[in-house]
Amino acid sequence: MVLVFLGIALVQAIATALGNRITPYDPLQLSSLLHSPPSWAHLLGTDNFGRDVLSRVITALPNDAEISFAVIFVALVVGTLIGTFAAFMGGILEEALMRATDVFFAIPALILAIAIAVALGNGLLNINFALMIIWWPAYARLARGEALKVSHQNFIEASRLAGYGTAKIVFSHVIPNIFLTMIVYATLDIGTVVLVYSGISYFGIGVLPPHPELGNMVSLNIDYILVYPWLPLIPGVIIALLVVSYSIFGDGLRDALEAG
Repeated sequence: MVLVFLGIALVQAIATALGNRITPYDPLQLSSLLHSPPSWAHLLGTDNFGRDVLSRVITALPNDAEISFAVIFVALVVGTLIGTFAAFMGGILEEALMRATDVFFAIPALILAIAIAVALGNGLLNINFALMIIWWPAYARLARGEALKVSHQNFIEASRLAGYGTAKIVFSHVIPNIFLTMIVYATLDIGTVVLVYSGISYFGIGVLPPHPELGNMVSLNIDYILVYPWLPLIPGVIIALLVVSYSIFGDGLRDALEAG
């Protein structure tokens, strides 16, 4: 079962790397085969415009990968830097960080992301910005907590006595010691970004039709759930598989690091 979920993540990676070169049909091409069920000619069927669902899914997969990894990377870098410096400098910076994270945690991520995305407008770049804005506080708070644990170690005290400044201590001793914890958390968090991004797309904010996106494909075809169930179910199941796949990968990475 684990291999199945990891295979889903691998398929997404291949689709991201090769794009439309591996799609059996043009994902935007219309045809007269409306609502065709899954068959050898169209493995996942066709939609209400006769477009091949498999080709549209393959085309949509890179969007989820690109956005999720971009958001996680920015949140990891920004959050780690802010959290570690807040832990060591204290005072106003630490208090401001705590109050900012309280504000972000008080509002559900999906609701806040939708509000920011609506303000910025449609488009992948704007969704990226919206998610990046709300995603770093959790990393900053985690980094602060881990940095506070490290700050009491003897080698940190020795560095201070040696005359090292805060920046040198943070980059030379603190971040390397909390890096694995931050990476494991980030890996586990990728699936959450995929889920939130799909939720935003479900409400029509993001990639505009006819270009495919998994959340948008569910939204546009939800009315066909009883008569042509493959249209909303296939992209919905793929979203779920992606989320579970990244969670399993993150769990495996955490177990491997703890065993090591």
